[in-house]
Amino acid sequence: MNGGIRAAEVRLIDEEGEQRGVVSLQEALVLAEEAGQDLVEISPNADPPVCKILDYGKFLYEQAKKEKVAKAKQHTVTVKGVRLSPKIGPNDLKTKAARAQEFLEEGNKVKVFVIFRGRMITHKELGSGILEQFIELVKDVANVEQAPRMDGPRNMTLLLAPKKRK
Repeated sequence: MNGGIRAAEVRLIDEEGEQRGVVSLQEALVLAEEAGQDLVEISPNADPPVCKILDYGKFLYEQAKKEKVAKAKQHTVTVKGVRLSPKIGPNDLKTKAARAQEFLEEGNKVKVFVIFRGRMITHKELGSGILEQFIELVKDVANVEQAPRMDGPRNMTLLLAPKKRK
């Protein structure tokens, strides 16, 4: 900005947004001074660098405002977890599925864990059966993003993503 620009010649854009062509840095600084504004280097990598005459404080304010609006519109997807046991009862499974449905309706992904304890690990088919039942309970609001698989020696996991809304 202003005295910090190192190029001898710059491509100048005036305060109305019209191109003035390639001018010397001194001439660009004089024009900016006459307009009562700052000379700001917009594209330093161009040949010659592009500079614009504008109010730098207002420019920073507008940029911050745009970033704030963009940040407010973005939705971050978080992964929520639901823990199950291979011996879980049918009503408890429905309760866990209802909780997972809430997470999915909020737009979050859900990672479902079946945790094997002790000798339960010898019956992995019970864990995969529980996960298949869980998929059936939430199939209207969720897509299976990652099929049930062993994740470590004692965990079986399933990843669900919300279905796109119409």
